[in-house]
Amino acid sequence: MSNTELSPADALTRPPFQGKLLIDGAWVDAADGSTLERKSPAHDKVVAVYAQAGVADAERAIAAARRAFDRGPWPHMKGAERARILRAVAEGILARKHELALMETLENGKPLAQSLAEIEGAADLWHYAATLARNLHGDSYNTLGEKTLGVLLREPIGVVSVITPWNFPFLIVSQKLPFALAAGCTAVVKPAEVTSGTTVMLGEILLAAGIPHGVVNILVGRGSVVGDVLVTHPDVDMLSFTGSTGVGKQAVAKSAQTLKKVSMELGGKNPQIIFPDCDWDAALDAAVFGIYFNAGQCCNSGSRLLVHEAIAEKFAAALVERSKLVKVGDPLVSGVQVGAITTDKQLETILSHVDGARRAGATVALGGLRMDAPGMYVEPTVVTGVTRDMAIAGEEVFGPVLAVLTFKDLDEAVELANSTLYGLSAAVWSRDFSTCLGAARRIKAGTVWINTFLEGHAELPFGGYRESGIGRELGRFATEDYTETKTLHMHLGERTDWYLPR
Repeated sequence: MSNTELSPADALTRPPFQGKLLIDGAWVDAADGSTLERKSPAHDKVVAVYAQAGVADAERAIAAARRAFDRGPWPHMKGAERARILRAVAEGILARKHELALMETLENGKPLAQSLAEIEGAADLWHYAATLARNLHGDSYNTLGEKTLGVLLREPIGVVSVITPWNFPFLIVSQKLPFALAAGCTAVVKPAEVTSGTTVMLGEILLAAGIPHGVVNILVGRGSVVGDVLVTHPDVDMLSFTGSTGVGKQAVAKSAQTLKKVSMELGGKNPQIIFPDCDWDAALDAAVFGIYFNAGQCCNSGSRLLVHEAIAEKFAAALVERSKLVKVGDPLVSGVQVGAITTDKQLETILSHVDGARRAGATVALGGLRMDAPGMYVEPTVVTGVTRDMAIAGEEVFGPVLAVLTFKDLDEAVELANSTLYGLSAAVWSRDFSTCLGAARRIKAGTVWINTFLEGHAELPFGGYRESGIGRELGRFATEDYTETKTLHMHLGERTDWYLPR
């Protein structure tokens, strides 16, 4: 029986995964012997035990990454050599995709089929980054006069701290790490402590692919301890962070002590705008998919539905009926579409937002409660009668809770779309291309989907406006974010001394 066919009983009877810290090419225990356990949010069973890094471990890892960058071969390898190793990592991921997917499902709570698709998508990112390792280049200027030549070099920035969240643990580390490596950087990676398994397994794949010792170091530990060191340490040249906007702001403030370069992928309150002439079935499906995918624990979640007043009542009713068909339950069971909420803290946050919306005068048209079943599950939830002044209209819930607002025309739709502090993504649904393009060009968001939602490709940049982040990931310029630009200003021939007449 393959991992994709494991029954819940089979998967949960295996011993917990044992993970250590990867520092300078070796798997080690924490300096103080600390460990932490992870229980499956769907089954309340211990599925992993990790060495828990402390300050001393973080400092050792940073020192290893520093040595590997300053004295090791990685930054000086040909792009083709780095590309070969990145391709080997991609193939190693695919070879272990079922094992990785099962680990992600057990720790995160998402359906196994979804985990498998994400692992395969992550492997594609490593393959894409390998192509960029061979294509990173600078520029030259031969137009500065006959005695001057200008050459621009792109050099790897140095040691990068990579801090990733629990909602897409393997996909998000794969949006960052391979591009930093392609540029020639070294890294210290800290996954979220509740979903560290797949990142630790990635360390095994990296070593097997031939990554030099110290180039990638992996620490399992708490953000308040390990994260603070990675954010503030003077030997770290860049911070690449994905997480909530609140924590991201704190990280930027702390990193300013050493003026590190920062890349921030943060929160969102993303609108899907539904016009009366939309493809009804497609828009309805996208609305349901957009909010329930990954149990709504997604920065790109379509958590705001802006519906034209002419169809709002009918569309909301259809949305409720379609939402009733969504299968919620054990993520190891085939056919389940929505799994468990990943942490108990997030579960409390979701339910608090729903209660707040109800008290503010909105209508909970469907769901809104924790499901009466073992594990941490929330009912698919639709909240109607939402107005822009309500907290649920502007704050990120990060759960399977859809807020429905109405608008009367294109101008109001765009105004509503831009009415939050975020600007990560949006979607526009209309058969009129002028309507779609007109709205898309006015919406302040890093990605605007037209008649689709939550599609992504390695070639297309990802990131947000305003409080949704700083910088972009993916796309053909992704490796450039992990470089510094150096100007070589060359003078040809004799130079006249300025203070001596000739």
